[in-house]
Amino acid sequence: MEWFESWFDTPYYHILYSNRDYTEAEIFIKKLMNILQLPKGDKVIDLACGKGRHSIFLSKMGYQVLGLDLSQQSIAHNKRFESPSLHFQVHDMRCALPTSDADAVLNLFTSFGYFQTEEEDLSVFTSVHQGLKTGGVFILDYLNKGFVEQDFKENSTEKRGGILFHIHKKIEDHYVVKTINFSDAGQDFEFTERVKLHTPEQINQYAKSTGFERIKVWGDYHLNEFNQHSSPRCINYFVKK
Repeated sequence: MEWFESWFDTPYYHILYSNRDYTEAEIFIKKLMNILQLPKGDKVIDLACGKGRHSIFLSKMGYQVLGLDLSQQSIAHNKRFESPSLHFQVHDMRCALPTSDADAVLNLFTSFGYFQTEEEDLSVFTSVHQGLKTGGVFILDYLNKGFVEQDFKENSTEKRGGILFHIHKKIEDHYVVKTINFSDAGQDFEFTERVKLHTPEQINQYAKSTGFERIKVWGDYHLNEFNQHSSPRCINYFVKK
């Protein structure tokens, strides 16, 4: 089992990241959709949707939304929110999407770069391209390698839900490797996250090789201009040619 399959399916993953600013995320999505100008009723895929909060928000904005995620527990949790305009399905992003006529695919909050090989990374772009209409939009929200490398903190602790998480980070073989140790109910746990440090150029090469054109890169969730050194994010706006 790959690290993200085991870690994302535990309650501890959601406890550790329970402080995420969802208000900021919703403001970002509003700004993004305002720029994209997708008509209400368009088909939008939330790829790697997690617990579905952003899928739900997009549905409330008037889109037909399909939330896809590898975590069976997350999708089971999300099923209670389904409606005529909102559906959820277990899916591995390396595999063909369950549609070929989506208007947009959104992959948000660093849900890419978990895989071991370039072939697997490329397969994500291929599956998204095949799932979109010609002229369809692909938004890939990723970390910015330059920012991560210069704003690096090796050790930290986070207390969430009464649990003290000890976090150690290092850069190894072009990955950010995060080791997470904690105890709960008398039992010790250790999980590891591995996220690849793709450069903006590498991401664009994947896109070009699978038939996308990059229209724009933003550097943060306020959609400011991208700076390779100071921007915390690398938010890519691609269009299927």
